[in-house]
Amino acid sequence: MRVDELAPSRGSKKKAKRVGRGIGGKGGKTAGRGTKGQYARNTVKRGFEGGQMPLKQRVPKLKGFNNPFRVEFYAVNLDVIEALGLSEVDPKILVDRSAAHKGTLIKVLGRGKITKAVKVSAHAVSETAEKAIIAAGGSVTIVPMPHKGVRPAAKGSQFTNR
Repeated sequence: MRVDELAPSRGSKKKAKRVGRGIGGKGGKTAGRGTKGQYARNTVKRGFEGGQMPLKQRVPKLKGFNNPFRVEFYAVNLDVIEALGLSEVDPKILVDRSAAHKGTLIKVLGRGKITKAVKVSAHAVSETAEKAIIAAGGSVTIVPMPHKGVRPAAKGSQFTNR
């Protein structure tokens, strides 16, 4: 058998039915479309939903995209840590001193200067902040995230997440 000899089995492929070719025979006159109306007249646009706002026009109105797996940090800068005047700082101390909100993940950022050695524990630390803390004689410890690998509960509807 050669490639040019390949063909479907005899009788497995039917010819398309030609409709709308006069009154006699099957598929004549209305050609299986019933009588009258827009569906009989070949005027229905693709995606037409009977006057309802079509999906292709509704969807873009959901502005943007909100990643349900996003991890949000509460930013604490070096100037805030300096103002606290402590030798050791961790998430619990920051919450107790009203420098951060309870139950949030804390990231130390590099705005401001730090003059004395501070032992900092946080969920994340920026490179600039880490360099500044170490240069002042302090140390940085990364605290493990409490819900690592667990999807946080979605806020709002599953589409807008607002």
